[in-house]
Amino acid sequence: MSKPILWIVIPCYNEEQVLPITAPLFLKKINDLSAAGLVSEKSRVLFVNDGSRDATWSLIQKFASEDEHFIGISQSRNRGHQNAVLAGLMEAAKHADVIVSMDADLQDDIHAVDRMLDAYQAGAEVVYGVRSARKTDTTFKRVTAEGFYRFMQAMGVDIVYNHADYRLMSRRAVEALGQFSEVNLFLRGIVPLVGFQSAQVPYERGERFAGESKYPLKKMIAFAMDGITSFSVKPIRMILLLGAVVFFVSVVMLLYFLIRKLAGHTVDGWTSLACSIWALGGIQLLSLGVIGEYVGKIYNETKRRPRYIVEEVLDAPETNQEGEAQEQAAGRPFTE
Repeated sequence: MSKPILWIVIPCYNEEQVLPITAPLFLKKINDLSAAGLVSEKSRVLFVNDGSRDATWSLIQKFASEDEHFIGISQSRNRGHQNAVLAGLMEAAKHADVIVSMDADLQDDIHAVDRMLDAYQAGAEVVYGVRSARKTDTTFKRVTAEGFYRFMQAMGVDIVYNHADYRLMSRRAVEALGQFSEVNLFLRGIVPLVGFQSAQVPYERGERFAGESKYPLKKMIAFAMDGITSFSVKPIRMILLLGAVVFFVSVVMLLYFLIRKLAGHTVDGWTSLACSIWALGGIQLLSLGVIGEYVGKIYNETKRRPRYIVEEVLDAPETNQEGEAQEQAAGRPFTE
């Protein structure tokens, strides 16, 4: 069986402190996998410079000039971590059979790549790296991070618990991902929508080698809001439910006010004023909820997500002696 070409995609933003430490480790992993016969010698490490303001791009250029296994692309400006990952995946899919994305700080265990490749060889098109332990995180970071995943799932977003952007994807899965024309990217929610056979590989999260985290609490909250507003209309439906409850309460209160009026226990004008406030408040919230439902439908349509992705076609033409077309359709290297 021919060896798959592996590209490791590394998004970089102001990583001049950490790259001199981690770049040799990425190279060693590629060489070790190649020497073990698990991947092709054409495997590469792709650094994606996301508009860094320090010497990150100069370092990437230096690495690429010293070793052919290093490749770099640079975005015209800072577009955010998710866009940097996507740019790297799309570039890698032009050359690689299998792509692994991970952060430059190597808090994600690079040795988990071996088990990801095993899962790929077993048939998985997407392999998620899932953090089994956060011993190196502070209590605050661990609680907020785990709360993030629980909150997203509660809001109806289909994400893998404790999975960030450390994953393996076949070329076919990446090409399918390219069909999603999202502007506000939230890859942790989009990738599960791609489908295909998937697997999970647990690993323990380590400490950052150098530099500072690019996901402080403020950014994590903004990230969560992007995920919720991109994948869930549950907040709109909660407003609709609230409007219905308030409207029901207003009807009850209306009956109460009328009874008080007939009993002569109210001041002139009080009944009509109280009824109008409760009734109009309930009607407004109910109306906003209904309108929100339609806005949510329009919002989902304007995403222009693919309505289906074909995984397999029967009776596909066979060429090149014994199934090259089938192997290529599966996004895997052809077996002689």
